[in-house]
Amino acid sequence: MTAARHAADGADVIVVGAGLSGLVAATRIADGGRRVLLLEREGEQDLGGQAWWSFGGLFLIDSPEQRHLGIRDSLELARQDWHGSAAFDRPEDHWPRRWAEAYLQFAAGEKRSWLHGLGLRLFPVVGWAERGDGRAEGHGNSVPRFHITWGTGPGVVEPFVRALAAHRTAGRITLATRHAVEEVLVEGGRAVGVRGQVLAPDATARGVGSTREASREFEHRAAAIVVATGGIGGNEELVRELWPADLGTMPEEVVHGVPASVDGTGMLAAERAGGSWINRDRMWHYTEGIRNWDPVWRGHGIRILPGPSSLWVDARGHRLPAPAFPGFDTTSTLRHLRTTGHDHSWFVLTPKIIAKEFALSGSEQNPDLTGKDVRQVLSRVKPGAPAPVQAFLDHGEDFLQADTVPELVARMNALTGEDLVEAGELERVIRARDAEITNRFSKDTQITALRGARHYLGDRLIRTAAPHRLLDPSAGGLIAVRLHVLLRKTLGGLETDLGGRVQRAPAAAVPGTAEQDAYAVDRRLPGLYAAGEASGFGGGGVHGDNALEGTFLGGCLFSGRQAAKGVLEDLR
Repeated sequence: MTAARHAADGADVIVVGAGLSGLVAATRIADGGRRVLLLEREGEQDLGGQAWWSFGGLFLIDSPEQRHLGIRDSLELARQDWHGSAAFDRPEDHWPRRWAEAYLQFAAGEKRSWLHGLGLRLFPVVGWAERGDGRAEGHGNSVPRFHITWGTGPGVVEPFVRALAAHRTAGRITLATRHAVEEVLVEGGRAVGVRGQVLAPDATARGVGSTREASREFEHRAAAIVVATGGIGGNEELVRELWPADLGTMPEEVVHGVPASVDGTGMLAAERAGGSWINRDRMWHYTEGIRNWDPVWRGHGIRILPGPSSLWVDARGHRLPAPAFPGFDTTSTLRHLRTTGHDHSWFVLTPKIIAKEFALSGSEQNPDLTGKDVRQVLSRVKPGAPAPVQAFLDHGEDFLQADTVPELVARMNALTGEDLVEAGELERVIRARDAEITNRFSKDTQITALRGARHYLGDRLIRTAAPHRLLDPSAGGLIAVRLHVLLRKTLGGLETDLGGRVQRAPAAAVPGTAEQDAYAVDRRLPGLYAAGEASGFGGGGVHGDNALEGTFLGGCLFSGRQAAKGVLEDLR
């Protein structure tokens, strides 16, 4: 243990976790002249954490890419969308509200130029994610804001891995992998260090579950500790324990959008040390998950990023109500599906729709964008499904194809092992939908939204199929895709001020004092900071109840910067 302690001698700051927010915090603290010890539970191959696996979506406001496509965005409109989605309504939302405003200012201001200066580039077509619940002041993006990084998740991570390498060479950052932090040390009311286990070497590939066999203990001390260990999405038991009551019961059968290492260990350690973990029941789980036919981690699921045309039905073949359309309102769709009595639902579509509208989230599912291959990207406009989507059609257990509705329903029921869907009823639902396609007018909200989407050049080019009847013989037949709930993000987290300083839990409210005043006072736990998903992407829940997509990576970037700023200010 002595050797492990001596390895940290001279470090001013300990950063726990080498995901995106940890890399940002560590490198910017080193930029400020402080020596950093960066502790990571996995191996060096896992640098970048969840961000490396992501699609690389970034939320920007009034960007050149938007303006080039005729999108008129503004800070005011984005603020309306953010608050309509977040629906902040708790005393604990004091700091989340302030973080939301600071992040919106960042996304409308310095964010793009800062990343551009680091060498990051953007795909020219802006995506329209989370199109909303149909209300101007409700949930959703009023305009496309989902900017895809050229290079996807690895492209976002790369500048900070490069900066880390430079700081390691210069001796400003020491990286210690296979170090599992279990405890934040507090003395005299101040965080002074961390304690944990050095894990046995494990050469498993990125994302693959590694051994938890410990070889020895370690203890390191520094003037500041930054917790950047991610959320709880890979810890199914903890997700189940904290599952929001307003979403009904958690599904028994789920798929996992993050590795098992995303287990909440750092958040729990900070809470035991006295840190305030707020909004524990706020989560962000997707309803369009499919089982990965070539999995990396346990229960590995992939999220479909759907265009607006697929018919969405529940486990019994009943059409979902508005606004539960593909790509519109994730949380309300999840809430509805949890009332159906079953854990799965279905997309029903055609080869024309899947070829144009199905994108798969994740860097490994988009080799053209990840590999920055212009020729491959241009092939997306060619007929037929993209290669990763075709691989799921060929190998994925959740993908079924047939020429007629009765044949499709027979395969759907065979896959689930229950005769839940009745062919005549599903065909009636499909024909009712198809009848709304005949004219340019429709009372069907989804069809109206579909036609509206094609007014946007980006959707018309690569994301929205020309409206057609599902039973049109020229559409190529029918496809059904079984969908699972995919566990993903923690929206609540360690409560932090705008400098990433972790707050203590508030004392009981004083009689006659507004309850929210208990959260407005300075309650910092000296020496302890948090960033990324561990801090709810800032403040303990910058998204409130709902997220606008493209905001998670940006939240890691911004909260990492802010935590570094707070540390450097406090160590002057």
